[in-house]
Amino acid sequence: MNQQDHTSSLEIVDRRQLLKGAAAAAVLSSVPWSKEAAAAPLSRGDGSSIQQSIAHWCFSEHWSVEQTIEHAVDLSIHGCTSVELVDPKYFPLLKEKGLVCAIGQIDMAPDPPFVKGWNNPKHHEKLLKATRDSIDACSEYGFPNVIAFTGMNDGMSKEEGAKNCVEGFKKIIDHAEKKNVTLCLEVLNTRDDTHPMKGHPGYMGDDTEYVVDIIRKVDSPNLKLLFDVYHIQIMNGDVIRRLRQYRDILGHVHVAGNPGRGEIGDDQEICYKAVMEALVAIGYEGYVGQEFLPVGDPLESLARAVTICDV
Repeated sequence: MNQQDHTSSLEIVDRRQLLKGAAAAAVLSSVPWSKEAAAAPLSRGDGSSIQQSIAHWCFSEHWSVEQTIEHAVDLSIHGCTSVELVDPKYFPLLKEKGLVCAIGQIDMAPDPPFVKGWNNPKHHEKLLKATRDSIDACSEYGFPNVIAFTGMNDGMSKEEGAKNCVEGFKKIIDHAEKKNVTLCLEVLNTRDDTHPMKGHPGYMGDDTEYVVDIIRKVDSPNLKLLFDVYHIQIMNGDVIRRLRQYRDILGHVHVAGNPGRGEIGDDQEICYKAVMEALVAIGYEGYVGQEFLPVGDPLESLARAVTICDV
């Protein structure tokens, strides 16, 4: 991170403080920023109730992983204490900076990890190794979660895919329990076909209740729901009621603006202040990952989003 980037980061955060009340998503603050405050990012003395994380892939066109980590440090006074879905080689740096990886990735290269999932037994051998490796890396550093996907439908019925998912997870869940790491199964939308990462046509786990049923059948405290508010809003809606309904299996939360997977704010349809307050009300203690595609200045967009979610 160069000096210009660092100065820009401080200037942006300097304009914002933890905001309360109905104007939280719109009003900027003049409370001063200090390097001393950033030196103890995990003190959480500001009263924040939501732990936040940055999904690096969304910002990878703009920043290296190292730069994303530095921005997380700058924003940590607002509860942003994680950079997620990064290669384990960055775990020592995260630890050094007092941060965590809230959810670990799985390496299914050359395919994106959501393509070849647990719904198809022919992928199980590779998935078992990739998931075990990620579990082990997260466990070594005390990081809590590893991501999981159903995969694309591959021409099979949803019933067959669900059965295969349950059988596949039962092959790995004992290891997750032993290592004290939770697998988080994500719901993705299949409606948006405008961009490879805004929607995933053909993804089998595109319905919240379908994914929840798989989790319930595996019946382990180490398999939970990755509740991506953006994707679930598109596919099912009724977000706050579903958060309350599935509070016992919430493992991780992702946020982005809808439509378009852009910045969160007043120009999109999800009221994230209300969503965050609902998470606090149900006693959610996991992380909220900022997983949007910035269309404006990425650091300014991120600082605004973190402030909105800092309730």
